[in-house]
Amino acid sequence: MLQDFSVSDYIQSLENEFKRNAHPQNAIKQKVYMRDQFEFYGIKAGLRSDIIKPFIQKQYLPPKSSLEIIVKSLWQKPQREFQNFAQELTEKYSKKFEKRDIVLLEYMVMNKSWWDTVDFISYKLMGAYFRQFPEEIPPRINKYLNSDNIWLQRSAILFQLKYKNDMDTELLASVIHKLLGSREFFINKAIGWVLREYSRINPQWVIDFVHHTELSNLSKKEALRLIQIN
Repeated sequence: MLQDFSVSDYIQSLENEFKRNAHPQNAIKQKVYMRDQFEFYGIKAGLRSDIIKPFIQKQYLPPKSSLEIIVKSLWQKPQREFQNFAQELTEKYSKKFEKRDIVLLEYMVMNKSWWDTVDFISYKLMGAYFRQFPEEIPPRINKYLNSDNIWLQRSAILFQLKYKNDMDTELLASVIHKLLGSREFFINKAIGWVLREYSRINPQWVIDFVHHTELSNLSKKEALRLIQIN
């Protein structure tokens, strides 16, 4: 843990590294790929991973008390690399989440929302959070489902994505049923994705669920992608 930690120095050092490794040509392509919603430094994933290693090594991690201000500061910056870093930094504290941290995770989902951040937050951060605080699942998931925010709804679907044998199938079925009829691509894609992932563990459950549920064609196609049906 860093002594005499300075949030401003930490962020400035990160920004200096991103600027030093910026690639304008790549940035143009990345911006187009993300439908011109965000600016980029143009740093590819492999290089970005190398750049951020010193910032997330255990001995250099900021104190947990500084996490919220760091994340929100980075979330306000235009370049997408900052939000990518912020969520990876947050993952470093995922085994030590406090109950109040869900508010920060929801902030991350609801601001500068797109699949690249929401998916990571859903199954890596919220997934870890809800394992630690299962009593928070009913009120939070109901809140997400009843919201008009498709990214919170997508999070309700995907937080169990990597739960494998710990999947709460009753909850999964309930979440999906509440979102049936949605015309949102990102909702129907997520439904198919979580079912496809669970089909690796329990293909018969997925087959039965698909057979008895009026899923969109997209959801059904994605759900059965890994299953050979005679």
